[in-house]
Parts: sequence; C-alpha cells; structure tokens
Amino acid sequence: MKQLTKAEEEIMQALWQLKKANVKSVIEILPEPKPAYNTVSTIIRILESKGFVDYEKQGKGHIYFPMVAKESYSNQSINKLVDNYFQGSFKSMVSFFVQKNDIDVKDIEGLLKEINKNN
Repeated sequence: MKQLTKAEEEIMQALWQLKKANVKSVIEILPEPKPAYNTVSTIIRILESKGFVDYEKQGKGHIYFPMVAKESYSNQSINKLVDNYFQGSFKSMVSFFVQKNDIDVKDIEGLLKEINKNN
C-alpha cells in the first residue's frame, strides 16, 4: 500500500468519516482555511489513481468513496513508523514515549489490558 501525503491523508480522513461524498461535502468538513474546490478534486483524482478512492456517477457529478479501510491504512502506517524509527520494535517505541513523558503508567496499564484481552 502506498503512503499518502499530508493533503491526501486529510482528504481520506474526510472520506472515511463521510463514507460517500461529493467534492463539496468533503470541503465542508475540512478545517479552515478551506482548500479550493479544484485542489480537493485534483487530490481525489490522485487518490483514485493510487487505488484509495473510487466513485459512482450521480447526475453530472461523482460520489466518491474509500476503497481502503481506515484500519488497514492506520495499521500499515504504524508498522512503517515502527520500522523506520524504532527498528521494528514496538517495545522501543513505547520506551521512547515513556522517556519523553508522553505516556504515563495508567496509559501503559491500559495498553497491557488491551494486549491481554486480544491474546
């Protein structure tokens, strides 16, 4: 699966939230400053060429929808982050956040409960 740019990911987040939408609807839920209609339309076409988005015709326009599940993309992105910055070790990643005080004991306990629940 290809990695998305920040702008592409922002559009995908909107499409994952909306499930199906035209360009105008995507723009409406994007944060300020709103990008131009042509910009969003171009990014959606790029996402379509990458296999992330498809469309169905509706009148003269298109309704776009995600072809890649948010969970699948998130999983791939997290794995790439761990591989690139923590030599493939989730333990190193958690250790990093503990050392930087971005995670506390309660968070770690919650993670352990989730891990134990899923195993």
